[in-house]
Amino acid sequence: MQAVDARARQEGLRALDPETDPMIRLGMEVNSRGRVKKNSYGVLHLPWLATEHPEWAAQIETEVEQIRRGIKSAHGRSLRYIIWAGMGGSAEDKAFYLSAGLLLKRVRVFILDSTDPGKLSAILQEIARLEKAPIEQALRRCLVVGMAMGMTSYEPVVNLEKLDALYKNAKIDNRPNFIYLTLKGSILDAFGSERGFRRVELQLDNGNATAGRHSAPMTRGSLYPLAFNGVDIAAWMKAAELAETEVDAALKLAGFIQANARAGRDKVTLHLPRQWSGGAVWTKQDFEESLGKREDIGLKVVIHERIRPANYFPPKSASQDRCFLFFCVKDHTNPDSAKISALRRAGYPVAVIQLSGDQPIPHYMQFIHYVVFGLGYLREMNFVTQPGVELYKDYAREINEEAQTKGSIEKTDAWRSVMKADTRLNWMGGLSVDFGPLVRLGLLSAEDIRASHGNPTEVYAKAVESLRQNGAVSYGELTYFGDTRYQESGRRLLKTLNEAAELLFLSRLKMPVDVYEGPAMNHSFHEMIIGFGHGFSTVAIAEQQASIRSLGYEADYHRAQWLATLKALEDRNRAVVALTIKDSSVKSLKTLKAFFAETAKRVRRRLS
Repeated sequence: MQAVDARARQEGLRALDPETDPMIRLGMEVNSRGRVKKNSYGVLHLPWLATEHPEWAAQIETEVEQIRRGIKSAHGRSLRYIIWAGMGGSAEDKAFYLSAGLLLKRVRVFILDSTDPGKLSAILQEIARLEKAPIEQALRRCLVVGMAMGMTSYEPVVNLEKLDALYKNAKIDNRPNFIYLTLKGSILDAFGSERGFRRVELQLDNGNATAGRHSAPMTRGSLYPLAFNGVDIAAWMKAAELAETEVDAALKLAGFIQANARAGRDKVTLHLPRQWSGGAVWTKQDFEESLGKREDIGLKVVIHERIRPANYFPPKSASQDRCFLFFCVKDHTNPDSAKISALRRAGYPVAVIQLSGDQPIPHYMQFIHYVVFGLGYLREMNFVTQPGVELYKDYAREINEEAQTKGSIEKTDAWRSVMKADTRLNWMGGLSVDFGPLVRLGLLSAEDIRASHGNPTEVYAKAVESLRQNGAVSYGELTYFGDTRYQESGRRLLKTLNEAAELLFLSRLKMPVDVYEGPAMNHSFHEMIIGFGHGFSTVAIAEQQASIRSLGYEADYHRAQWLATLKALEDRNRAVVALTIKDSSVKSLKTLKAFFAETAKRVRRRLS
């Protein structure tokens, strides 16, 4: 792999023939004519190159200081806040660093990873609160970063456009305050260059060999926020280089995961130290978005789940579909060793990895990249492409264009097909569920709906139970399109969905559940849901959406992404229902909780 990567960098892509080396087909993008169009091994070669370029660490620190001085010179104020606009891999590493306390020392980092106006509004309100001044004053102390590693990624542009307008309304020259990281010629590049914003090369070698989820821990998109907060970049880079024995351990772990998946145990239940809770989604994304394309073998990384054997099938059961992966880190609050031992004694497959060193996070990230690489090799599949994510983005773009043509999202065919459907059943408190995709895919009959007398809890219970019993689904997914990070109402809603996951899917059906925020989920692990499938997806949104009227920021594109998610899943014959609630008020959350409680009661028996 090192040899073919070096050849690609030194001789160019034209020198490579995918038919002559499986490593080319594994980690490079090939066009329809069978020619290599991109070397994507940057995820592994950047740490190697860093050893040849010890000046890189100082270069990062110099660049960060230049940005800091530029803001100070232009506005007479020091940098205090970063608004990071990006999706999936462009954002999840920052969430990891935040949970580990790395981004709280000097400059506060806010992750703007959706086109929900409510999230942007909440971030601006929090910055104004911290600054103890109107947001117009605080803007001078902000750095706005847009990051997108796809040519067609539109989400960062939606947010940057509104933030640009905010600066213009305040009559602030924002060119020192905006930078962006993307590919030349992309939608984001066109937007940024038109406004005179500074484009920053993602890689220190000025190459283009990393996908978004592979940008951590060694690209500027990952290193900048760390450097702004005083992290030792030289030590960080050094920790990202694995010794041969550590690479060997990563490949052995890939073998452990692959052997269990072949035996039907494809639910890798991951437990990290408490201080690394934000790293679980980053890890999940790296695995699932990289390996989700094959339909014959899957890999579902289960995160944020308490160890409860009552929710698992017995070790010798033919239905037992889990293996367990624990990471322990020196001086961290690690998973309960007694529970690990109990799982082993009971006969569950368990792997434990012990990490050490002064910079364990980059070490961990690079270790995970090698595990993913090893699984790609064992599965004889490309681990860098993501066709499922592109499908959803294409649909979102089409729906948004139709909305603009017709005047609103409510006038689009996609909106009407959900909100006006005969298969949409109303429940109390303004909650509704559309079962249309299940009916159209033949996973549920129209007679099932008629027999329920219009009760969506009965239909939902029947659908998920029958699909679980016949093996069509083996995990659940609860995705809410709205901010669950910065607004208290969103955090309460996320808690409600986690409780629903425990009550219905885990306790009654012994199914692990993905509970997350959309559309970040689409970039984080949508590939496994669309590719391998076997999930029962509930894609939720509130009918009442936030807006920022002063910026003309409505939630139309956000709702287009919700509709696009439904369409993409149905298009790939995946079990999905659309759930809507009136709003995110306490009353609506009680309704949502009651809906899943009633549905759980209607599941006839607890599986054993």
